[in-house]
Amino acid sequence: MSVSSREIRLASRPAGEPVGENFTLVHTELPDPGEGQILVRNTWMSVDPYMRGRMNDAPSYIPPFELGGALEGSAIGEVIASRAASVPVGAAVSHFLGWREYAVLDATAATVVDTTIAPPTAYLGPLGTTGLTAYAALTRTAPVREKDVVFVSAAAGAVGSVAGQLARKLGAARVIGSAGGPEKTKKLLDVFGFDAAVDHRLGNLDEQLGQAAPDGIDVYLDAVGGDHLQAAIGAIRPGGRIAMVGAISGYNATAPVPGPDNLFRAATHEVTLRGMLVSSHFDLFPEWIGKAAGWLADGSLRTEQTVAEGIEQAPEAFLGVLRGANTGKMLVRLGSN
Repeated sequence: MSVSSREIRLASRPAGEPVGENFTLVHTELPDPGEGQILVRNTWMSVDPYMRGRMNDAPSYIPPFELGGALEGSAIGEVIASRAASVPVGAAVSHFLGWREYAVLDATAATVVDTTIAPPTAYLGPLGTTGLTAYAALTRTAPVREKDVVFVSAAAGAVGSVAGQLARKLGAARVIGSAGGPEKTKKLLDVFGFDAAVDHRLGNLDEQLGQAAPDGIDVYLDAVGGDHLQAAIGAIRPGGRIAMVGAISGYNATAPVPGPDNLFRAATHEVTLRGMLVSSHFDLFPEWIGKAAGWLADGSLRTEQTVAEGIEQAPEAFLGVLRGANTGKMLVRLGSN
């Protein structure tokens, strides 16, 4: 049962901040699924900051998007045709062929998800790689210990909003988050349960963090880099741990971004700065979903979504993530769910 679909392709590679002209919406006909394959009607797709790096034709931990080809990313959908006994018609699945309305893929490349314990969208947010990033960062890469003071950057975003609440569940005595603007910083306090909020748009991060954590911090989850990383190193206590999960402040840079000028302080304080790729921690998925699904159900893990409607809005939704337009997870609704 071949179907007509629409997909977003990479029309050109950006120089600096991406623009709408870097993307193009294309109509295409999909073939029938072959042996061992499934046809999925995508209902939701994710847009994430890491995708900016894939727009560049440069070596990285994940291959660049192909110029003229459809983009990729996490998606949730319903199987509408199957030639694989392991994934029946009607199953809800997660997979990596987002940025399109329909996808034909090998059944082994899809994961059947349980929509009785959480809504489908949760598997793109708190039960997906964004939630897993927070969990791996704060349990493996920069483990939180009892009575720690924890600082989370981009704290109103998909990873940060989960990380702040998780830090508390792991025993943190005080949790501080950074976000942009009074609306987001208020949400950190009122919705996500942070003890203090730093508004990076006001500048003076060192001073703001010093006021929020006068005795210093023990753990920092870095999704921003730049001035945030410098402020965290300036505030960190001996033996502190830093999980480097992203550096969104430099994703659109056209020249090398200056690093912190206080790195030697990390040496004298015996601080651990450790990078992490969520793909190295997929073994934690069952453990994380087992915990997080229960927390979502009992309301002790609160999440938010920012939703764009329709495949044609996917590029603007992605550009919005890079500008910090989202609270919680940025999603694109592709069809009825």
